[in-house]
Amino acid sequence: MAALIGTACSAQDPPAAAPGPDPVDTTAAAVRTTSAPRHEFDRTAHSTTDPASMWVIVNKSHPIHPLDYEPAITLVRGYQVATPAAGPLTALLAASDRQGLGLKIASAFRSFGYQEGVYGDLVAADGREEADRVSARPGYSEHQTGLAVDLVTPASPACDFEACFASTPGGRWLAHDAWRFGFVLRYGPGTAAVTGYSPEPWHLRYVGRALAAELRRTHTTTLEEFFGVAGGDYRS
Repeated sequence: MAALIGTACSAQDPPAAAPGPDPVDTTAAAVRTTSAPRHEFDRTAHSTTDPASMWVIVNKSHPIHPLDYEPAITLVRGYQVATPAAGPLTALLAASDRQGLGLKIASAFRSFGYQEGVYGDLVAADGREEADRVSARPGYSEHQTGLAVDLVTPASPACDFEACFASTPGGRWLAHDAWRFGFVLRYGPGTAAVTGYSPEPWHLRYVGRALAAELRRTHTTTLEEFFGVAGGDYRS
């Protein structure tokens, strides 16, 4: 408000009227639109190394510690999921049902021992190099955190665990809407050099809605890039 300049009153002068509100300048030059500054996203709010953290980064450079870690588990449609991800996953699946997509869980939590069997079978069938391209060594799998889930669409079984899943109605919906439930597509196209894995449009990772929204806002496609954490291939 502009400063008020006082004036003296003589006995004959009527009392000065109480000051009214400043006039509103409606000229275009006077119009100002202001907005609260965007708060910097706190990248330290959760650990990226604690396996119980929803922001933990597990990749070929960063195995789970301890290797035999197992999360607190909740069942979602018969599958074991880390408890923090269970409610959001239930909501995501219910939303997909309302859309007529019928997404189903194909894989969720995997123990160290289970992953050991999965990886071992792939090595036996296709060799270590190919197994490393498409699967994680035991102790290096996001599935062991219980925060990762693989989804399929029974209406398009030919694309289950195939690149064409991305072009199915379910795959397109996940790419567009999974973030609303706190999930991200962990291994997207063009990210293999960073994540260490070929694209997997069926593989979701729970990170919480705040981070999922921030990744979307900043157009960041990997956790490694967002947090400045090394990725790529195994060290040996």
